[in-house]
Amino acid sequence: MTDATFVDSDTSARRWLSKVPEVTLFFWLIKIMCTTVGETGADYLMEHTSLTLVSTLWLSIAVFGVILVFQMSARRYVPVLYWLTVVAISIVGTLITDYFTDVRGVSLWVSTALFTVLLGVVFTIWYRREHTLSIHSIVTPTREAFYWLAILCTFALGTAAGDLVAEKVDLGYLTAAVIFGALLAADAIAWRVFKVNAVLTFWIAYVLTRPLGASIGDYLSHASGHGGLGLGTTRTSQLMLLAILGLVLYLSVSKRDQMTAAVQQADDGG
Repeated sequence: MTDATFVDSDTSARRWLSKVPEVTLFFWLIKIMCTTVGETGADYLMEHTSLTLVSTLWLSIAVFGVILVFQMSARRYVPVLYWLTVVAISIVGTLITDYFTDVRGVSLWVSTALFTVLLGVVFTIWYRREHTLSIHSIVTPTREAFYWLAILCTFALGTAAGDLVAEKVDLGYLTAAVIFGALLAADAIAWRVFKVNAVLTFWIAYVLTRPLGASIGDYLSHASGHGGLGLGTTRTSQLMLLAILGLVLYLSVSKRDQMTAAVQQADDGG
């Protein structure tokens, strides 16, 4: 789904400055795979290094911080840089939830509710300041900062919700993936058929794709005795990263997730 029909104070001439991609099928495919890497990547770091969860979290935050600086410094949307930022923030969001659950002993019910409220607060402040939550309005550093903060909250929330359904409620990873996939389909129908607000349905989908991707990742990586296919975190992460890289390189060349030259020329007065 796309929120390309948003209306706010920005003129169309500024849209070419947007730091995020157009919302297409490629967007959602890569987003889901990024969330899968976020889940399996975080598990990989915990399984194959001697770092504690806290140390891994701080290391991931540091790496993400460096990547975010480059992303925020870019003057336009760069596919490789943008999606690298999404992968990094996905891992950080996963580890934040794991920290509260495994280290602090916070119930998944509580963390799910907490991150839901936190996301709501971010959206409220963002909207009151900028008067839009549309991703097509990401044309200033302030809006981009709100954008990435909201995304961090969606990843933490999605991780908590996914673990809650799959593990706490004990429905299993495959069942959880089916449930979140069905909710995502319902959200898409609400937007496409019933014309529900595009910005609202976009952010609902953004939240839902996190537990969907995480459940898929857990199902692929976990051993059969734990309800998975047993591919392991290494192989699952490698497969997803290769698929992401292939799609991102394709988009970098084809520019199918960017504005067309004709639209850019029209916006620039050409």
